[in-house]
Amino acid sequence: MTTLQLPAVTRSREVERLVNGIPTTDGAGVRLTRVLTHDLQRRLDPFLMLDAFRSDNPDDYIAGFPSHPHRGFETVTYMLNGRMRHRDNAGNEGLLTEGGVQWMTAGRGIVHSEIPEQQDGLMEGFQLWVNLPGKNKMTAPWYRDIPAGDIPVYDLGNGASLKLIAGLVAGATGAITRDDTEPFYADLTIAAGQSVSLPLQASHNAFVYVYRGEASIGGRAVKSTQMGLLQNAADADGVTVTAGAAETRLIVLSGKPLAESIVQWGPFVMNSREQVEQAILDYQAGRF
Repeated sequence: MTTLQLPAVTRSREVERLVNGIPTTDGAGVRLTRVLTHDLQRRLDPFLMLDAFRSDNPDDYIAGFPSHPHRGFETVTYMLNGRMRHRDNAGNEGLLTEGGVQWMTAGRGIVHSEIPEQQDGLMEGFQLWVNLPGKNKMTAPWYRDIPAGDIPVYDLGNGASLKLIAGLVAGATGAITRDDTEPFYADLTIAAGQSVSLPLQASHNAFVYVYRGEASIGGRAVKSTQMGLLQNAADADGVTVTAGAAETRLIVLSGKPLAESIVQWGPFVMNSREQVEQAILDYQAGRF
């Protein structure tokens, strides 16, 4: 593991709001927790949705997500545990395994399925939706499976490490970069009682989601399975996170706002109602 020296953060962002995820089902009955919901899409632009899933009960996940369409955004699936098979109507197929990431650009339209390839055991991970700018919503679909070994992991010292899925930090480059939304997506591990300061661009929207242990940001606790929505302050140059009494793991995300209209109908996210209606017609006519 390569050592990474992070720059000092002179003023940390604070937690503007704590968000408790909403238990729900999706696909063919997969149980999950919806963390970033529709009402936060503008506040956390360019991020549209974040689902967290964790269960060792096959009945909660075994049916998976049969074939379904998308248009106008990107999906990012990060597996902590378990295996998921991807197939789509562009001929792509891949197996997402422990620690790996699937990054898919739906663009002008894709139909895909995500089906677990295990009969028992723990299935855990996240799915994030990242918006596309209007100029790219009708781009050609694109797909990439990124195995765990291709995602850089850095030693931050004092028992902390950072897995850099997307974006740039301290001269390091993640497995994926994007020009328009500039997403930063990191999986951060912090030893009990230790602190890590991550630089974040002040103009970008950002949040954390704790999935092990408990974190403290600016003296405010963010418990396991909670999102901490981070304040935007012009003079804040990052965020300082302190682990609680046990090792803490969390994902940290930030991105450049697109500041465009967001019109969503289910799996279609466009800039106008007319564009969404066209997406529905195109899908029904088999034009994806």
